Amino acid sequence: MSDRLDRIYTRSGDKGTTGLANGKRLPKSHPRIEALGDVDELNSLIGLLNAELKPQHRLHASLQQIQNDLFDLGGELAIADPDYTVIRLERIQELELFLDQLNEALPPLREFILPGGSHAAASAHFARSVCRRAERRLVELAATDGEILNPLGAAYLNRLSDLLFVVARTLAREQGGQEIFWKPTQPISE
Repeated sequence: MSDRLDRIYTRSGDKGTTGLANGKRLPKSHPRIEALGDVDELNSLIGLLNAELKPQHRLHASLQQIQNDLFDLGGELAIADPDYTVIRLERIQELELFLDQLNEALPPLREFILPGGSHAAASAHFARSVCRRAERRLVELAATDGEILNPLGAAYLNRLSDLLFVVARTLAREQGGQEIFWKPTQPISE
């Protein structure tokens, strides 16, 4: 494989635009660039979460595959061609299967839980919340950009956020932490 980048900086974005893989330039505030940024941020958070796990941990390889999937999704957004799709239904089904397997080992959830329980669990919750934002950005992009997007991208993120919730619950228990249950404040009666 040849070198992809011979220079890290190009100066081409200094005036508030950025280039897509198809050569088109967009303002850095464009919904497509916002969606790309959120997917990139999510990928970084999953990398941070995975760095907390030993390479032999049962979640490690799956989280690494998810990072590759997110890079693929970013590619779809950067190429901006409705004929270029990488995210496929099979990957969503694999996420569902993995989610179901992890969830089977957990006790039923009868209360809302707060993000936390252990450092890794809190990291998974943080990634989950960014995943939800990335999903909202894709939905917004599809509604405002006038371009057809692979609808499986948003579905993938939707399922991934569910998986990250179950990963957080799993890690809280594995690492000796506890799930922290929400204690709602009683409303003031008049």
